[in-house]
Amino acid sequence: MTPADTAAALHRAIETALPRLRALSDERASTRPTPGKWSAKELIGHLLDSATNNHNRFVRGILDPEVRLPKYEQEGWVRVQRYSGTEWGSLIDFWRLYNLHLARVIEGIPPDRVEVPCWIGDNPSMTLGDLAADYLRHLEHHIRQVLS
Repeated sequence: MTPADTAAALHRAIETALPRLRALSDERASTRPTPGKWSAKELIGHLLDSATNNHNRFVRGILDPEVRLPKYEQEGWVRVQRYSGTEWGSLIDFWRLYNLHLARVIEGIPPDRVEVPCWIGDNPSMTLGDLAADYLRHLEHHIRQVLS
């Protein structure tokens, strides 16, 4: 999958999910399905955290000879940012706009940067192109969770 393909798929995923996300009530989005599982608000917040971390990775991959960054502590990020108390409409608007921006960044990955090696935490190296495709898969996985 080329960066342009990944960006187009990300754009489609956002626009396809958006009406269904907007249809969820704030109350429904605040409810945890079971104890210990994230609510829809927390899942979208986690996707915002993923966007933040991957934004940094994508830009560094375009600019630097390689990327070496730590993993992020997702439970802590969701807890500290208190997504459960955020108004649902604002949260999904922010998620949409941030991901449309990331689609532009991904689409702009030059062909000579697609193979840049990226090490995230102690995970095996991935190319920048694979990292972008993995970001899309991660987003789609969690959107399915929110909408199920």
